[in-house]
Amino acid sequence: MTERHVLSFPHPQGRFNYRVAAVIIADGHVLVCREDDDAYCMLPGGRVELGEHSRISLAREVEEELALQAEVGAMIATSESFYRRDDEDFHELGFFYAVTLPGHGPDGRSPWLKRRDEGHDLSFFWVPVEGTALEDLNLLPAWLPAFLRNLPEQQIHHVHDERR
Repeated sequence: MTERHVLSFPHPQGRFNYRVAAVIIADGHVLVCREDDDAYCMLPGGRVELGEHSRISLAREVEEELALQAEVGAMIATSESFYRRDDEDFHELGFFYAVTLPGHGPDGRSPWLKRRDEGHDLSFFWVPVEGTALEDLNLLPAWLPAFLRNLPEQQIHHVHDERR
């Protein structure tokens, strides 16, 4: 197996991450993921590898996490997020793409899918975009629930600092 060189590295003042995320919406639901040891949910995706195009990275991450082929569409947002987790400050650049999973969508199962990835149990849930379920599940970054309810007509850039 080839050694992976993901764009996530420590710095004396914290950690830098370059992450891609899939906005997968079907029948009024968005697909979210929770790792076994996290108190929050996130969109499926992961870190970009050195020399890898973000679109290719996202397709690879979705296939690794879900064992499904993804159709990666347009980039709908970029973000700069500043946050603190596990006593470490993070500076994260995020690229968010519209993604479809042909032939797959909400079917009433909860979790919809469970998989093992990089030593973690991942649980995937289809969550209604409307209502408060996204906040109840603590979807991060915190700006995502409102964004998902009002998807922009053109690509946006969002800066979010939750260290305050």
